[in-house]
Amino acid sequence: MSKNRVLQPDFKLSFLLPQYWPTWIGVFVLYSISWLPYKLQLGLGRLVGRLLAKTGTSRVKVARRNLELCFPEKSAQEIDRIVKKNFENAGVALFETGMGWWWPNWRIKRKVKVVGKEHLDAAHANGKGVLLLAMHYLSIEINCRGVGYSHPMVVFYRPHNNHLMEYFQFRGRGRSNRFMLGKRDVKGLIKALHDGETCVYLPDQDYGRNRSLFIPFFGVPAATTTGTLIFARQKNIQTHMVIPTRNDDDSGYTIEIKPKLEAFPSEDKNDEVDLLRINQELEQAILRKPEQYMWLHRRFKTRPNKADPDLYKS
Repeated sequence: MSKNRVLQPDFKLSFLLPQYWPTWIGVFVLYSISWLPYKLQLGLGRLVGRLLAKTGTSRVKVARRNLELCFPEKSAQEIDRIVKKNFENAGVALFETGMGWWWPNWRIKRKVKVVGKEHLDAAHANGKGVLLLAMHYLSIEINCRGVGYSHPMVVFYRPHNNHLMEYFQFRGRGRSNRFMLGKRDVKGLIKALHDGETCVYLPDQDYGRNRSLFIPFFGVPAATTTGTLIFARQKNIQTHMVIPTRNDDDSGYTIEIKPKLEAFPSEDKNDEVDLLRINQELEQAILRKPEQYMWLHRRFKTRPNKADPDLYKS
């Protein structure tokens, strides 16, 4: 088994200083709420999401603009409906963080169903490492725990700037999983893949011009990281998509692990072709439940040319 190359954050006495008291209060409230009945948490989350939609006007504008760019065929009324649902889901996601970090295994087992785990089992039985491509669905925290419960993974993530929150985030996201690797530890993730681990990676955000190509995402040129290809092109690796959704009847979550991407990467190692394939796979996954995707981030903030106008300025 691979060794964790991230220095696990330890508890520090400095966490008791007044500067961390607001974090302690927030964590205590979130932890306490996580023990409430599931459907009550969903209801509270949707109320919080509606409040966020009223107060977080800048994020509302970002979400609406993203949807306008990606779905130009939709009417203003349809866009407004998705934005409203999107913020309700964002509020629920806050409480799903508590569920993912602190729920006991029996609650995870009761609410999360993983479909397609046999694809991962077959890959490992054949001595393959697995690159599991995910996307920023709002329920990502509990989904990470849900997959890890049935099939422990190596998680590639961004450490939190607040050291106390990172202490809790590291342990919460690492529950039921192998270990965590910081987003700059490329060599660590490659080693984990070569060691036959399942490694989850999210290729759907704008990381700037460095190591990115501009590839259509819902028809809009988007800075698309080439980091995905660094991992997918390693020897003896299979690439799979994982598609999580919160069930419409509020019964829990269904996480689908798709069969391996055939003929990927391409034999001629064509970056544009391979990244377009990934973006198209992401689009198909997002279209299942567009209201559950994280439209709140500025996916198109980096333009193909520096002189191009900012798509988010009104």
